[in-house]
Amino acid sequence: MSRSAIDTQLKDILVAVLGIDPELADELDDDSGLFGHLPELDSMAVAGLLTEMEDRLDIVIEDDDVDGEMLETYGGLLAFAEAKIIAG
Repeated sequence: MSRSAIDTQLKDILVAVLGIDPELADELDDDSGLFGHLPELDSMAVAGLLTEMEDRLDIVIEDDDVDGEMLETYGGLLAFAEAKIIAG
């Protein structure tokens, strides 16, 4: 799966899980803040986000994989998803 395809899927997941406007999701770039910046992404939403990522991207996310850095920016989340897919 290409970075572009992962990016599209990840933005679709954010729209579905957080209920944010698709236009807002399209504007996310590597430096866009997520946790602490998007009010919709609170600690309760993180679990739903990770579950949806597992289902749609066909990856397994272990508890040890989850840290603040991966959720700090959109770029961090995208890099995490890419690494998980490549390690697949």
